[in-house]
Amino acid sequence: MNYRIPVALLTPLMAAGLSACGVIPTAAPPAEPPPSRAPAVPPSSPGPSPGGLDGRPALAESRSTLTPDLKVEVVGLNRVKGKHLVAQLRLSHTGTGEHIPWTGEMGDSTRPLGQIRWASGIGVLDERARAWILPYKPAGSPCLCSDQDRDDLGYFIDAGRSIDVYAVLPAPSGDPDTATVVTPLGPPMPDVPISDEPPVTPPGMNVPDPDAEPVTTVTRRLVTPSQSLDRTEETTDDGADLSVSLSSDVLFAVNKATLTGRARTILARTAKLIDASPGAAVRVAGHADSSGTDAINDPLSRRRAQAVRAALSPLVTRQGITFQAKGYGSRSPLYGNDTEEGKRRNRRVTVTFAKPRPAAPEPATASPAETPETPDESGLTGTATADGQPISLAVNGLRRLPGGLGLLTYTVTNEGDGEAWFNELHLAKDWMSFKYQAASNITLTDETARRAYLPGRLQVPTGDGVDSYCACTDVSGVRLATEKFGPGQSRRFWGLFELPADASARTVKIAGFKELQVPVR
Repeated sequence: MNYRIPVALLTPLMAAGLSACGVIPTAAPPAEPPPSRAPAVPPSSPGPSPGGLDGRPALAESRSTLTPDLKVEVVGLNRVKGKHLVAQLRLSHTGTGEHIPWTGEMGDSTRPLGQIRWASGIGVLDERARAWILPYKPAGSPCLCSDQDRDDLGYFIDAGRSIDVYAVLPAPSGDPDTATVVTPLGPPMPDVPISDEPPVTPPGMNVPDPDAEPVTTVTRRLVTPSQSLDRTEETTDDGADLSVSLSSDVLFAVNKATLTGRARTILARTAKLIDASPGAAVRVAGHADSSGTDAINDPLSRRRAQAVRAALSPLVTRQGITFQAKGYGSRSPLYGNDTEEGKRRNRRVTVTFAKPRPAAPEPATASPAETPETPDESGLTGTATADGQPISLAVNGLRRLPGGLGLLTYTVTNEGDGEAWFNELHLAKDWMSFKYQAASNITLTDETARRAYLPGRLQVPTGDGVDSYCACTDVSGVRLATEKFGPGQSRRFWGLFELPADASARTVKIAGFKELQVPVR
């Protein structure tokens, strides 16, 4: 692919009012960056570590959960041609120990990469569209982003040094002024300002133009699940549609398709949601677990879907609604069928319709003392044990994001003098519904509405279904040691959740720690 021109050659072209074919026009960096960004490399430090001379101020920063000495800073977020986004990140080794690798931690685990050498995990969260946007994919490589080999970045970052990496991806919808930047390293970085000026790049960084060759857009649909505390239904929200999965164990007797007396109350709640929906179509889908055969499950799931449709239709008061009922047998499980809990949750009738419009939040009536501008989070702590070591929890905050989402961040620390694995973070009841293990053992509960909210899911279509990845800290693959804590070591974790507009606080339960009442910021 011959579409890159060194940044050094761009300046005379731009001065002449021209642009380099195949390269996004960029502006030159400051001639003399502050020397404080270039600490000396110890002579004995092995491995190449270019960079370290970038003095641009950080727009946002985060830390790697796996390698806390690895800091990631956003130093540029530029919208190009009104439709593309150039994200530039600075990765720094802030410790004094050995050099640390960066490529594995920056790789996107939701697609096959082959060799681990790309910064393919850089992305932005399009909250309103419920989309996790990743770098474009050209024909010849996994992503339109920094390549360790091609860009001569080296595999390691030495102590006190930095490297600059980039990614080119679609701009989020609606031309927002800010975006939430995401990486596989650590917690997302909200409210990063987007500039419509040409990106400023350091020497040697060549930013390709995605319009210069065929590229594929790579996005992951974000769905946010919740469930009633009585376990009668589960709901997933993808920003466009709401899917309400009603428990067949509550709606029907075993192997029957006749609705129980309790079913009408449950269906009445679903009917209210349909009445608040702007859509005219409602899909009713019956599902079974893996017990029995297709000859039994297919007709049973179809009859159950038809029974729900027949009972739900007269409960909906809005006119012009069309209902479609279909049975899928056991072919679309949400959970593993190897446990009784998984089978129970797979036995369901799912009602899908356009997401209801959010209700306007009511004006606050609490006194200033009850709703301080800066919530008191000093008591948001807990303790547990792992491998005989005392483990502590500190909730850093529950932050409201656009589009009805919330970002929870929390820190876990080994307070003991020995090494410990804290595996409880990934041992949620539905952990087998994810492609890989993640810190998904978190629940946010609305006690008033009697509803529990679970971590969001990034969905990737496959040939025979959909793989789900947790929208939370990954603890698998190259990040397998994320749940391993040395003496005194702290790690910061995160998760994305549905957060309705009227939410002022949530009861948060993380792994084996006690429940905490966490205010929304």
